[in-house]
Amino acid sequence: MKPIQVGLIGIGTVGGGVFEVLRRNQEEIKRRAGRGIEVTMVSRRDQAKARAMVGEDAKVVADPRDIIRNPDIDIVVELIGGYTLARELVLEAIAAGKHVVTANKALLAVHGTEIFQAAHNKGVMVAFEAAVAGGIPIIKALREGLTANQIQWVAGIINGTTNFILSEMRDKGLDFDVVLKEAQRLGYAEADPTFDIEGVDAAHKATIMSAIAFGIPVQFDKAYVEGITKLGAADIKYAEQLGYRIKLLGITKRTDKGVELRVHPSLVPAQRLIANVEGAMNAVMVQGDAVGTTLYYGKGAGAEPTASAVVADLVDITRLHTADPQNRVPHLAFQPDALSNLPVLPMEEVVTSYYLRLRVADQAGVLAKLTGLLADANISIDAILQREADQVSGANQTDVIILTHDTREGNMNVVLKQMQGLPTVLAPIVRIRKEELA
Repeated sequence: MKPIQVGLIGIGTVGGGVFEVLRRNQEEIKRRAGRGIEVTMVSRRDQAKARAMVGEDAKVVADPRDIIRNPDIDIVVELIGGYTLARELVLEAIAAGKHVVTANKALLAVHGTEIFQAAHNKGVMVAFEAAVAGGIPIIKALREGLTANQIQWVAGIINGTTNFILSEMRDKGLDFDVVLKEAQRLGYAEADPTFDIEGVDAAHKATIMSAIAFGIPVQFDKAYVEGITKLGAADIKYAEQLGYRIKLLGITKRTDKGVELRVHPSLVPAQRLIANVEGAMNAVMVQGDAVGTTLYYGKGAGAEPTASAVVADLVDITRLHTADPQNRVPHLAFQPDALSNLPVLPMEEVVTSYYLRLRVADQAGVLAKLTGLLADANISIDAILQREADQVSGANQTDVIILTHDTREGNMNVVLKQMQGLPTVLAPIVRIRKEELA
């Protein structure tokens, strides 16, 4: 049988990995897919670099639309990233009747609803395993492996850069700014790391997982996003003393009122497996009503881990290439006409528990005033840790750490404003949400 012909739009780190994995494992992949899969065209502005990577094994072009216009190309792989040109090219490929594979989480989180509808209308597939958690097959697990379950929640470490930074802060007792520079020096963080450290990258991925887990449209604009830039070494140390570790989590949860979709630093009990995921690794926990808790762990980035996911998508499409579109697995796991209108909750409606660190004057009655404000708001306290007073700027000051039980975020916002207004609270209050993941 004639091999499936693939065109790569963008052949940088990941594209090179795709090309190498396909070349190296060609026979194994053919045995699994039922026919060969060959990259026959690649596009890159710097054609010389592209030719150096592919040699004479594929035609190199500068214009990606040459790939889309080629009637022999069956699958277009989009690896250029970004929102604008990538969207245009993906939609043009779909309109031309091409199947699409993409690793572009930002594109799908923002424009996924439009893209999936276009693909459904045209009867082609859009596959995107590589868009979330690199080489971990979490999309396939949510969309197929756990299809018997009502998913209750998903929580994941889905950005390797921030996990590396938090791991280094904990291991070496260093502050964020110091570790960020080291991460950039080692190549774990980009020169402009904003999307990583502010939580945007993780929110793109959480948005996609939420849509698949609960059968709702992709709605990145409704996600709550908070990064790690305000975390200090002190918070990581105190969390450790209390039996927790701090991780940047992407969380989506089904509740009676709607779906939670949020990314923020979280205290996780140290005994949880996910709390012990270190360095640049990724891990995702999924809670289903039938299966219970499952954990998926592995490399979330890199040329070959990401290529592994791209090639898996190519194999899936090859297997289903001639299948009736109505019998394929839906893009978002649920049939397009059966997507739910469950609302994504505003952050003020989320119920969770909290870690609070307050820098206060070491005076009689300060702790009683703080706990009184919490009591007035019906927020119960789980634990209090008060450090020994130290001399700062000639005045006695100390840190008070409070762990609360569950409460509505809106209630906590009101109390924090009241606490911050007290003359004995001497610095901005640090608030970190606490997730038991039980």
